[in-house]
Amino acid sequence: MKIGLALGSGSSRGWAHIGIIKALADLGIRPDIVCGTSIGAVVGASYLSNNLENLEEWACSLTKFEIAKFFEINMSLNGFIDTQRLHHFLNKYVAADSAVIEDFSKQYAAVATDLETGKEIWLTKGSVLEAVWSSVSLPGLFPAIKTNDRWLVDGGLVNPVPVSTCRALGADIVIAVDLNGDIVGKHFKKSTLPKKKSGMVGKINDLVREYTPSIFDMGENSETPPNLFDAIASSINITQDRITRSRMAEDPPDILLSPKLSRIKPLEFYRAREAIDEGRKCVQNKLIEINDILELTDR
Repeated sequence: MKIGLALGSGSSRGWAHIGIIKALADLGIRPDIVCGTSIGAVVGASYLSNNLENLEEWACSLTKFEIAKFFEINMSLNGFIDTQRLHHFLNKYVAADSAVIEDFSKQYAAVATDLETGKEIWLTKGSVLEAVWSSVSLPGLFPAIKTNDRWLVDGGLVNPVPVSTCRALGADIVIAVDLNGDIVGKHFKKSTLPKKKSGMVGKINDLVREYTPSIFDMGENSETPPNLFDAIASSINITQDRITRSRMAEDPPDILLSPKLSRIKPLEFYRAREAIDEGRKCVQNKLIEINDILELTDR
């Protein structure tokens, strides 16, 4: 019996995948097939590269300022991500440039979207980093990636939770992780800015906010429009949620894990510990169902 793990898209909420993978491992469940979309492709590749512990440690050390370093003013308008910094991150915590998918001990696929045709692309061979980068290229933030003469972008546009990919690769049982089931619209709540501090601390805060306001601020009241990045990510989240519901109605997973992550905004990657803990909690809440399904299948 082959177990497939479908790791869904969800930006910063994707750190929950780490907690889920580790919680499943504690139960003796180690998937034979790992398929990921967007952040799911990142965590899945890190797991199969034996880098998951390092990735968790790094993610939990992140601060708002560290996240802000990944963004740059790009006059070419191809995207807002500092690709050199992203490349360094992928090399250190996911895989080396020389790593190929064929060398993984388990089957792996990253899901991407062909920007010209809209077709769903499964990357199951060749460069690990090229596959991951293609899958995670969120339009508006990342430039499209050219792979095999096709311009590829985020796989969440066509298959946010790759259940079908796991089944196509031979999975008998599919455990799927949907990160977006409870988030549509929930993070657009009235918020207030923190009180200004005086002295040197206040000046540092003002400086950080001057260079990163559009990334982290939602404004003082409900009349302030959502910032650019939240608007892009949330619009895609809505699309992905609708696509996920439709595809799962046609091809439901055997076990669906839906961690409660609506409190975490799309770019709050510095809240990794919360997301990871919620991932673990989600597995514990499904423990009886997981055991029942796996026991039934073993008979």
